[in-house]
Amino acid sequence: MNETDVIIIGAGHNGLTCAAYLAMAGLRVHVVERRKVVGGAAVTEEFHPGFRNSVASYTVSLLNPRVIADLKLHQHGLEIVERRAQNFLPSPDGRYLLTGEGRTQASVARLNPRDAEMIGPFSARLEAIADVLRSLVLRAPPNLVGQFGLPAIREAFAALGTANTLRALSLEQQRDLLDLFTRSAGEMLDEIFETDLVKALFGFDAIVGNYASPYAAGSAYVMLHHAFGEVNGKKGVWGHAIGGMGAITQAMARSLKELGTLVEVDCGVREVIVERDRAVGVVLDDGRALRARYVAANVNPKLLYTRLVPTGALPEAFLSRIRNWRNGSGTFRMNVALSRLPSFSALPGDGDHLSAGIILAPSLGYMDQAYLDARAHGWSRDPVVELLIPSTLDPTLAPAGQHVASLFCQHVAPELPNGRSWDDHRDEVADLMIATVDRYAPGFAASVIGRQALSPLDLERQFGLLGGDIFHGALTLNQLFSARPMLGHADYRSPLKGLYHCGSGSHPGGGVTGAPGHNAARAILADHRGLFG
Repeated sequence: MNETDVIIIGAGHNGLTCAAYLAMAGLRVHVVERRKVVGGAAVTEEFHPGFRNSVASYTVSLLNPRVIADLKLHQHGLEIVERRAQNFLPSPDGRYLLTGEGRTQASVARLNPRDAEMIGPFSARLEAIADVLRSLVLRAPPNLVGQFGLPAIREAFAALGTANTLRALSLEQQRDLLDLFTRSAGEMLDEIFETDLVKALFGFDAIVGNYASPYAAGSAYVMLHHAFGEVNGKKGVWGHAIGGMGAITQAMARSLKELGTLVEVDCGVREVIVERDRAVGVVLDDGRALRARYVAANVNPKLLYTRLVPTGALPEAFLSRIRNWRNGSGTFRMNVALSRLPSFSALPGDGDHLSAGIILAPSLGYMDQAYLDARAHGWSRDPVVELLIPSTLDPTLAPAGQHVASLFCQHVAPELPNGRSWDDHRDEVADLMIATVDRYAPGFAASVIGRQALSPLDLERQFGLLGGDIFHGALTLNQLFSARPMLGHADYRSPLKGLYHCGSGSHPGGGVTGAPGHNAARAILADHRGLFG
């Protein structure tokens, strides 16, 4: 007897999204979560007495508007506000770039009039391709299947739909699409712009969560991936969820509660139960066995297929490929409690720039060297740091007059060379990150009254992000679209009947989007309706 219709492994935002769509369709859903709180990497926690912050994921843009609407997240308490300025890039020589509505053109013109003429057309080219991505994120990519039959026919229609979308692009836009999927961001940006800070503005998006140089082939796609978001109907804008990223997943949890869905925390999964080549439930860490018609996993594909599915249950050819699923973001994540706001040498004092994403990486060459340094030493001696101060937009996070900051730091090696452990070097690297900010904002280090540092190993232990990979798998050409997580399984279905992947390791990839959860739910419902009516 099935105890429920669907078991969801992992109460991260994609697992919760998948559960909500299934519950809205009338299925009985049981979500199980290893941690003591729902949310996965999108959580808000107190990290120092009186100071709360988004612990891992830290900013909003990619969360899909349809997911927000369908799950009624605003009705369940979610409020998202825009940054007052979008990005602030100070340079050691005292120059700076400040972007946002009504700011970008003038700020670039002060640096380089020619680049000011180029930035509008380049942004429009990116936006045109980002619109294509937006139209593709909420449907499964064409999935290659080996035999003719109903699945092949279904995938032929999916391929036709994708082809029609791409056919709407002009020839020049199709060339841009090819460039953005295959070339390096650095190459493209060097061809278009002259000013280091302008190139760094776009180049930073190419290395976010991407353990690579901005001159690595394929890094242009990572840059594009970060461009297809929106906030409150405004495309390409970044914002903040009042209450931190946990406000998103808490609103999802309230939506599920209204739907009568059971979400059980402190409830890790030891193994997926497989009988006669079909997933029929899970065994929990406490020994309980839960049975269901379907199992959906919101975890890294490598973790799912090599640790949770019993040995021998999967085809060896599939297993040998998934063992080589590439992970590793090169990310070191910090949260700090501040006694006061920082003051930057390039733009002293308070102002809208302190609500922006503050990017401390003044050139593509700086980013390239940071990667090379990390490969050789384990971490970059001059790291790339994005600093956000969400308390400038959300006073609920810190005591009056004080602030919290997120430091999203690149590049560090997911695994340190020569067998060294991150446990032995975490504090040393955390000190370096603080000192890096202090070089641009003297006095910052003295204002830090508490901190939380998460190495790649910590991100793996706490959130299941293998190698600290925030995307559940690198966004490289061989791990995208119809190849995510593997050719033949891009439709959210595993090689085992009844087992599905619904996390960021499936299309369209990482970020707090909700799209993989939405799409996996559609696949489960299609199979369910085929079997039961």
